[in-house]
Amino acid sequence: MARILIADDEPEIVRGLEDNLRFEGYQTVSATNGQDAIALALSDAPDLVLLDIMMPRMSGWDVCRELRRRGVDVPVIMLTARGAEVDRVLGLELGADDYVTKPFSLRELLARVRAVLRRPGPRQKFEEFAFGDVRVRPRGRQVFKAGCEVRMTRKEFDLLVFLVEHRGEVITRERLLDEVWGYERFPTTRTVDTHVLKLRRKFEADPDRPRWILTVHGQGYRFATL
Repeated sequence: MARILIADDEPEIVRGLEDNLRFEGYQTVSATNGQDAIALALSDAPDLVLLDIMMPRMSGWDVCRELRRRGVDVPVIMLTARGAEVDRVLGLELGADDYVTKPFSLRELLARVRAVLRRPGPRQKFEEFAFGDVRVRPRGRQVFKAGCEVRMTRKEFDLLVFLVEHRGEVITRERLLDEVWGYERFPTTRTVDTHVLKLRRKFEADPDRPRWILTVHGQGYRFATL
């Protein structure tokens, strides 16, 4: 049963979200300011945070930034009345997974919650995975090649983990967009191709003749089995 932290300073929104999320089978905890949200995220280890941007003591942006600085990789959906594209982009760049503008459809929000919880996250199916001279450690969100840590963006890491978890399986570009990028509507299938190319350049001995991240023409990609 997933545990969801609701961080919002509007009591009616908190109560409404708590009632509906619990009805759907989720556990909930709540905070009404940014500092309490950080404390609960650290102490309760939630599976997802619904994070309002305009909160007292610390903004949602600052909360998200601080959680990522501390290495807390819990998925975050930002909730805000601010709908400008620059605000959405800022939240995503700070490490948020999705963005919902108030007033929002409850059905849409629940769908986004389900989608984000399906993505690769801090509770992985393997402690460590090795291929070639590469070691992937999901809990620490670390990847090492020949003993040296490789710097990766959040989406590069999520994509690599998803492919590894589904090794041997052909994954379409559309499925990767749905499972890794979710409800972010900025990406296209070209975004998937670009990220795959970056992964190959970082981990394949010959990116033009990949051994691990393989293209299945007309279908998508497949991570090779060992």
